[in-house]
Amino acid sequence: MTSPQPVVQMTGISIEFPGVKALQGVDFRLLPGEVHALIGENGAGKSTLIKALTGVYGIDSGTILVGGEERVFAGPARAQQAGISTVYQEVNLCENLSVGENIMLGHEPRRFGGIDWRTLRHRAATYLDRLGLDIDPASSLSAHSLAVQQLVAICRAMVVDARVLILDEPTSSLDADEVARLFRVIRGLRDDGVAILFVSHFIDQIYEISDRMTILRNGVLVGEYLTRDLPRLELVSKMIGKSLAVLEQLEEAPKRSAVHDEGATPALQAVGLGRRGSVQPIDLDLYAGEVVGLAGLLGSGRTEIARLLYGADRPDAGQTVVAGTPTRLRNPRTAMDHGIAFSSEHRKAEGLVGDLTVRENIMLGLQAERGWARRIPRRRADEVVERYIELLGIRPADPEALVRNLSGGNQQKVLLARWLATAPKVLILDEPTRGIDVGAKAEIQRLIAELAKDGMAVVFISAELEEVLRLSHRIAVMRDRAKVADLVNGDDVGLDDVVGLIASGRAS
Repeated sequence: MTSPQPVVQMTGISIEFPGVKALQGVDFRLLPGEVHALIGENGAGKSTLIKALTGVYGIDSGTILVGGEERVFAGPARAQQAGISTVYQEVNLCENLSVGENIMLGHEPRRFGGIDWRTLRHRAATYLDRLGLDIDPASSLSAHSLAVQQLVAICRAMVVDARVLILDEPTSSLDADEVARLFRVIRGLRDDGVAILFVSHFIDQIYEISDRMTILRNGVLVGEYLTRDLPRLELVSKMIGKSLAVLEQLEEAPKRSAVHDEGATPALQAVGLGRRGSVQPIDLDLYAGEVVGLAGLLGSGRTEIARLLYGADRPDAGQTVVAGTPTRLRNPRTAMDHGIAFSSEHRKAEGLVGDLTVRENIMLGLQAERGWARRIPRRRADEVVERYIELLGIRPADPEALVRNLSGGNQQKVLLARWLATAPKVLILDEPTRGIDVGAKAEIQRLIAELAKDGMAVVFISAELEEVLRLSHRIAVMRDRAKVADLVNGDDVGLDDVVGLIASGRAS
């Protein structure tokens, strides 16, 4: 049986930015009726290849064929007109509009010179039904979780009857049930003949959903493979381009146990801390030299606790105690003054400034501590920035690069560098490894362990329960916006124990 003609054929694609060869002679093809995974570490060139296809970036050399015809798109809108739709990891929607308006944006049905709102809501509901979403199209998008907003973005991409659907980390904000629902939709689209380009760092999901995969490393094509023919360990080896020691370290990390001395004063305490409609009152002790993991499903209240501890939200119950002293954290500025730092999961909306350089983003926290009237000397800034670029392996290693041009994983590293530069006593990390490749994840996990060893108190939040177990000395288990258990991590604590507590909701 002959293979179908590719709906997309990219040949010899090269793109070079100042000082960076982003893609070097890369070949890529996408067949109709298949899910094709694009895989590689952060900075491998995945996003650049997608942006070359959709006209965000011009190419320096190579050809792009769509439906057998050579094409060069002037931008994503032109690519969409040709049947290529993209849903990016960072949801780009209008929260001030309704769900239906977001889905039909740019394709609103009209009547008598105005928008036909009844038809708009009906059509939007049709796309929502296709994803199995029971959502009122007239409801405000801002009223829904990030996970639902991700699915709404996919609905919008379906409106144009795409021949090619590009999904860039579509599951990063979804729980297991939502991932299963999305995969049902993807399989249905694939069976209808849609070519789906799937980008993800979740290896198990890649093997579950993809038919074929292409691996990039440092802007170079490693190869194209049928998913069923490439073992997982070989995949990781090809991604990182070295031995499997990194993966083995992730899988074989020893269990950790609590390290604080009996009677020690916590670096930070939450005493009956809560916020109505957000999270029920919680007690939580954070000691110097320990990693405390928050384990729970999406919507369990993990991020809400982090925001209360950092003063980003105001509690209406309980209090925070810093180093034994009751302290009212009125806002993040107050928290920073007390040595508390918070790295948000929403790195673009609540962390990075895309139009600033890597240098400027890293120095923001230190400069804020000094005040804007007392500028940090350039030599001192250079030392700080160069240290953290090297420590975290930020790529490209150019302090003058604009943060918006970095890959998602490297953006996350820049945000982490900013807070580490302030030498906090308490570091709250909300999904610091989300959307980060295996090698970078190992680096950040090792760094977190070293920070705790050096005396920092760390709060670690991750949707990957295995990661929470691997890193944490103690674990607070969350369910339905309440803490249901406290666990001291050790050899007798396993994934089944945590999952069982989340499922049963048994109180501690």
